[in-house]
Amino acid sequence: MDTELDGFDRKILDLVQKDCQLTAEVIAEAVGLSASAVQRRLRRMRSEKTISAEVAVVNPQAVGHTMSFLAGLEIKDNYEALPRIRQWAQTEPAVQQVYYVTGSFDIMMVVVARDVKAYDALAARLMADVPQVIRMTTHVVIDAMKVGLYVPLDQAG
Repeated sequence: MDTELDGFDRKILDLVQKDCQLTAEVIAEAVGLSASAVQRRLRRMRSEKTISAEVAVVNPQAVGHTMSFLAGLEIKDNYEALPRIRQWAQTEPAVQQVYYVTGSFDIMMVVVARDVKAYDALAARLMADVPQVIRMTTHVVIDAMKVGLYVPLDQAG
């Protein structure tokens, strides 16, 4: 990030995180700037990657992905395995999130799938494609109590 975020930037980010289809005019009225000033700030935040994407959030169940899984991976040879897992995950649309973590697992993944059979096929591909994965522990999500990507913003800066 190149530019320090001020209070206006933070208010704009708060609004667009909740609804990225808001017009510059609506945002401008809410934050106390002109529409052109809001457009300039949004353009800057996009170019600096403060805003990294603007996407439609699809309900997985509405499109047949009725199950969610949390997979904990134990790996050997981390420095060899990490780039392979990163590359593998990029090619798997069902893999929503991947984290390199501390604790009893090395990698945590969030995966959506039609059913257990589809998840099992994905797990088998992972184990075949990345031999450094020595153990994969899967947790089936019973109820997604909260799902989101909203980042809280301290208005004070």
